[in-house]
Amino acid sequence: MALVNAHSIQCGGIIAAGQGTRLRRDGWPMPKPLVPVAGKPLIEHVIRNYLAANIRSLTIIFNEEDSACETWIRSQFPQLDLQILVKTTASSLESFLEVSSQLGSGRALISTVDAFCPRPDFLKFVKAIESFSPEALVLAVTPFVADERPLWVTMNENGKVTKLGGDSGETVTGGLYVVPESFRQGSIPKGLNRLRDFLTWLVNMGVPTYGIQIEKVIDVDRAEDVKLAEALGTHPTSHYIE
Repeated sequence: MALVNAHSIQCGGIIAAGQGTRLRRDGWPMPKPLVPVAGKPLIEHVIRNYLAANIRSLTIIFNEEDSACETWIRSQFPQLDLQILVKTTASSLESFLEVSSQLGSGRALISTVDAFCPRPDFLKFVKAIESFSPEALVLAVTPFVADERPLWVTMNENGKVTKLGGDSGETVTGGLYVVPESFRQGSIPKGLNRLRDFLTWLVNMGVPTYGIQIEKVIDVDRAEDVKLAEALGTHPTSHYIE
């Protein structure tokens, strides 16, 4: 399979510091990043997507209880330029900011570890990013809603995000974020505790924000999500290639 040139995106981040409480409750005893989907850990699927997009410089954050994940990743991916952060954070926003602060120059692609995206769709997303300004915040959005608490996205005909939040809509965020260098260096107001609150604040502040639609992204938080991801990743029409 030919590599996709990510052009200005030379580095990526993975947010993997969550506790995985619902998956543990459903019978998965291992750390969330190592929960198997179609025989491979969640985080391996994400890393291999990055590799297919020719992004080899990654910053990953784990919580302190899951520190063993670092050993596993370094043994499996010795070719990567890896920076591992081991820190128990108070929120998804804190994890996002920790990863963002360590990324290199230029815009960067950040994924949550539980955003299961088939590789062809991931590569299409990366390719589509090239048409946007390096100063734009770009989100993956999907009409497929499998999240208990989705963040709804309203866009205009040009794909510009006009509103985040609300009780309904046509698409929801998909756990992939292209972040310009300029706002990774800025300050944020006090009182924001969740990543969704931060993203909503950016849109409300007029930061140019765009959505790229992916047919399906599975937010893997529960046992049924694992089954959905496996069905998506192995479906003949998905052309999912390992």
